[in-house]
Amino acid sequence: MTAQRTAIYPGTFDPVTNGHIDLMQRAVQLFDRLVVAVALNPKKSPLFPQEQRVQFIVDATEGLANIEVVPFNCLLTEFAQSKNAKAIIKGLRAVSDFEFELQMGLMNRNLDEKMETLFMIPSQEYSFLSSNLVKEIAGLGGNIANLVPPGVNQRFKEIKS
Repeated sequence: MTAQRTAIYPGTFDPVTNGHIDLMQRAVQLFDRLVVAVALNPKKSPLFPQEQRVQFIVDATEGLANIEVVPFNCLLTEFAQSKNAKAIIKGLRAVSDFEFELQMGLMNRNLDEKMETLFMIPSQEYSFLSSNLVKEIAGLGGNIANLVPPGVNQRFKEIKS
């Protein structure tokens, strides 16, 4: 029997966007199991609590097989080891993302020499999209329906009213 190939897709996902979902849909085609790890990350002052961010992703990925969405609040390499993962998936939209993600990938390899970081580029229609832009547009009353899953869009409408 061959070992199950598991990858971790970590992030704050505040909120999850259609770009994140696109990456998840593509990553589950490459691995037997994808664990979406939703970081607590209080340094980023998230708009949504961790539990709600987890639920947004669970709802948005309901039809995807082999995906698990869980909160985490520890070193990523420790979390990946606890899930028997050998790879970390990171999305790169621009060169500016690469510099930070390269540094993080090298540090993760320093902490666990067997851990690989795989960079995936977004589908073209999501190459400009970020959670911060979504929050800014929604905060100014803009339409985000085509940028986020329906549950996220609905929650922003509730916040606004």
